[in-house]
Amino acid sequence: MDLFVNEKPITTEEGLTLFDIRARIKGDADIIILNGFPCRENHPLQNGDRIVLIKRGEVPTFEELEALMTSRHTPGVHQRVKKARVGIAGVGGLGSSVAMALARTGVGKLVMADFDLVEPSNLNRQQYFADQIGLPKVAALRDNLERINPHIEVVIHHLRLAADNIPIVFEEVDVLIEAFDDADAKAMLIETFMRSFPEVPVVAASGVAGYGPSNTIVTRRTMGNLYLIGDGSTEAKPGQGLMAPRVGIAAHHQANAVLRLILGERPE
Repeated sequence: MDLFVNEKPITTEEGLTLFDIRARIKGDADIIILNGFPCRENHPLQNGDRIVLIKRGEVPTFEELEALMTSRHTPGVHQRVKKARVGIAGVGGLGSSVAMALARTGVGKLVMADFDLVEPSNLNRQQYFADQIGLPKVAALRDNLERINPHIEVVIHHLRLAADNIPIVFEEVDVLIEAFDDADAKAMLIETFMRSFPEVPVVAASGVAGYGPSNTIVTRRTMGNLYLIGDGSTEAKPGQGLMAPRVGIAAHHQANAVLRLILGERPE
C-alpha cells in the first residue's frame, strides 16, 4: 500500500490503520490529519491516503511546514500557490489584511510597496501592533508575515508609488492588489500598471467604509483584467470611517480573488 506521510511517500503492507502509522513514525503526534481533515478516531487506510502527524508546540522545519500547509489545502493547490508572485500596492487596512491571508495560504512571493509609517490610528483595522508605531509599514508587516510563515519570500519597497516606478516595482508579479485610500492614486496605479502589463490581472477595491451590510461587498469584473471589490459607493468621510470588519471582508474578497486567479478560476 502506497501512502504519503508528512508529504513523503512510503510503502507499507495492507490493512494498516491511522494509529498504526502514528505509532511507527511519530508516536508522540497529538494531531493527525487524514486527507486534509483532522482525525481523532482511528481509521483504516487506503492506497494513496495522505497523512500528516503533528506534535503540538513543536516549531516545524521547512519541510514539515510545507507538509502541514499542503495537508490543509485541496490536493494540488499548494504546489501551484507557492509558485505565485503577488504585488500589493499599499499596506494599510486592505493591503496588510490581504498580505496576512496570502501568507497563510502559502503564496510563495509577496512584493509590497508603501511609503507610510505605522500610526496609532491604524490599529483599529490594520495588521500592526502598538509597539510597531513609527516603523515603516512595509518593514513592520514583513516582520509580522515572517512570524506566520518564515518560508515565503517578502520583498518590500518603502517608497511612494508613482507612474515612473510602478512598472519597475511590480514587473514580475502574476497578480497585483490595489489597496490605496485615495481615489486619484487608485486610478493612477491601475492605469499605469494595466498599460505596462495588460495581461496581468489587477484586483482593486472601492466602497468598503462604515458598518453597512456585509453582503453588499461583492467581486465583479469591470473591464479586461481588472476586478473590483466593494459596494462601489460607501467611501470614507466624516461620520463614516473605515472599520476592521468591513475592511476585512473586502480584503479577504481580494485575497480569494487572487487565489482563484492563481488557480485558473474567474473571481466573479
